[in-house]
Amino acid sequence: MIALGGNAMTGPDGSATPAAQRAALAVAAAAIAEVVAAGVEVVLTHGNGPQVGNLLVKNEMAAAVVPPVPLDWCVAQTQATVGFTLADELDAALAARGLDRRTAALVTRTLVDPADPHFLAPSKPVGRYLPAEEAARFVALGQRWEDRGARGWRRVVASPEPRSVVDAPAIAALVAAGFVVVCAGGGGVPVVEGGGPLSGVEAVIDKDLTAALLARELGADTLVVATDVPNVVLGWGTDAVRPLGRVSPAELRAHAEAGEFGSGSMGPKVEAALRFVEGGGDRAVVTSLENIADAVTGDAVGTVLTAA
Repeated sequence: MIALGGNAMTGPDGSATPAAQRAALAVAAAAIAEVVAAGVEVVLTHGNGPQVGNLLVKNEMAAAVVPPVPLDWCVAQTQATVGFTLADELDAALAARGLDRRTAALVTRTLVDPADPHFLAPSKPVGRYLPAEEAARFVALGQRWEDRGARGWRRVVASPEPRSVVDAPAIAALVAAGFVVVCAGGGGVPVVEGGGPLSGVEAVIDKDLTAALLARELGADTLVVATDVPNVVLGWGTDAVRPLGRVSPAELRAHAEAGEFGSGSMGPKVEAALRFVEGGGDRAVVTSLENIADAVTGDAVGTVLTAA
């Protein structure tokens, strides 16, 4: 299981134009193709922060003309667009290496608990800042916005815990049929059970936590969390930065509980690695995109977490 970070889908300057996203995904696809070429069965998930942010801006700008679409729809739309583009680029990268493999992209639902306490206290910021009078229009539609001071108002949503990946059996079937699978983008479309059909909810799920959950559900032996740095480090932002190489779950958990990792950056990636290994997975690696192939085939790169 490989979880791609947001840097895999934007240009070097953070640009999220379609051309920049495709170019960035081509780079990611080349790295992933090297893993497939080594004979490894691969399932991919990805972030969608910039893409959902763009859709929310379109919602805001067109609100007087067409009804805004709900957040679960935005997640589904970005899964489709990123999945389609990544599948195209990965198919091309596989063909360039003479590999007879194909990619399948699957819009994926993730079950959450409607009683999750995060629904009572939404705190995950999404989208852009707006003046109070513009934000008020969306508050009237039932959205929650918070005053962030001089920068303006920003929408906040719940970020509930992933409970199960609804479409895991379909993903497993595609893997068994020989496909490289792109799925669970942005953590999956959040859905709840209510005695009838599943229904989407206004929330976003951390994609790394979903990746760890899905990896366990599929029986994957390795979880690779790709980010923009080669290692998890201690003392980030200080003069005493120390990269972590091979580390035990107990040691990494202690560092996490001591507040070493930011909740909006490295924290979820570390938590995902810990949950995977503590939940029975063999091995988790947090490293940069260019190190993916080496991370899968050995212990020489990145921050490596094993049960033993």
